[in-house]
Amino acid sequence: MHRRTFLQASAGAAALGLAASIVPEFAMASGGLVALVHTQAAGDNGPVDQMIAKLKQLSEEKGFEYRAVYAQDPATYETIYRTLGDAGAAIIISTFNEVAEPFKALAPSYPGTKWIQLFADPFEPAIPNVVTVSYDYYLGCYLSGVFAAKMTTTGKTGFIGGVSIPPLNADFNAFKAGVHSIKPDASVIAAFAGSFQDPAKGQEIATQMYNDGIDYIQTDAAATDGGIIAAANEKEGRMVSCLAPGQYALGPKSLISIVGLDFGVSLYNEATKAVGPEWKGGTHEHTGLGTGVIDFIPSPVFAEQGPAELNARAKEALVEVEKARAGILDGSIKVPFNTTL
Repeated sequence: MHRRTFLQASAGAAALGLAASIVPEFAMASGGLVALVHTQAAGDNGPVDQMIAKLKQLSEEKGFEYRAVYAQDPATYETIYRTLGDAGAAIIISTFNEVAEPFKALAPSYPGTKWIQLFADPFEPAIPNVVTVSYDYYLGCYLSGVFAAKMTTTGKTGFIGGVSIPPLNADFNAFKAGVHSIKPDASVIAAFAGSFQDPAKGQEIATQMYNDGIDYIQTDAAATDGGIIAAANEKEGRMVSCLAPGQYALGPKSLISIVGLDFGVSLYNEATKAVGPEWKGGTHEHTGLGTGVIDFIPSPVFAEQGPAELNARAKEALVEVEKARAGILDGSIKVPFNTTL
């Protein structure tokens, strides 16, 4: 108990130190501060790096001051948001489900600030100055399952997520449904690393899966993916499908595709609306296929450097993927959002 209290106090002091660096710079900003508070570390070759790059791009286009703040410890969330609110931040953008309660607690106290939560469930009741955004990522996972079923030679496929939470459970179930839509007798195994930032654990799980005969793994684990890709790289013929284009170079002969959820594009779209005059809070947005944010994408690096046999098979598999994508978009294929493992 005493140790936890000490840690929380220390974290709070660190967050207060953040205030000293943010507030004076905000006072100098002519266009108002737009802040991204990310709860996973930068350098992930994925969501966080995408968001920071796109926020920087938009700030240059629109002429506003921006800050990207890493909120590593949940004990600091409210302090960081309050500091930004007190500084008069025009827009606060944050990520993932763990920030929902701090948003609910603080957003009403800062009605002049526009709050945007990416990867979020809708708020009940809605808060007038908050927009929440969810992603139908599971639809991309279904397409990966279709692709996996056409690519596997062992009939064994796998899925590795960061943490077993409802959206990731739904991603696995959709992947499994996609596999079984093509190959009903194929094996589809799920495992979770318990963290989105543990490459060593990802490598351990993936190595075991590959050793058990699984030859295609879909990831859903952010920075943990690095270890999964490393395991795939250890032997030719192992395939992995990941999350972001920044990961292509990590597995030029093993990373065959991604189920892309471009958090950068999503942030850019939402922030563009928020800096404009027609932004409307108190809403929840669903983002799915056909939006430029979510899709199943074959790796162009693998197409150049991957084994010729797998690339030849991939061309045929992508025909089935395109059929499935068209079916989802026209409503003839219904992919259930099933959160139960």
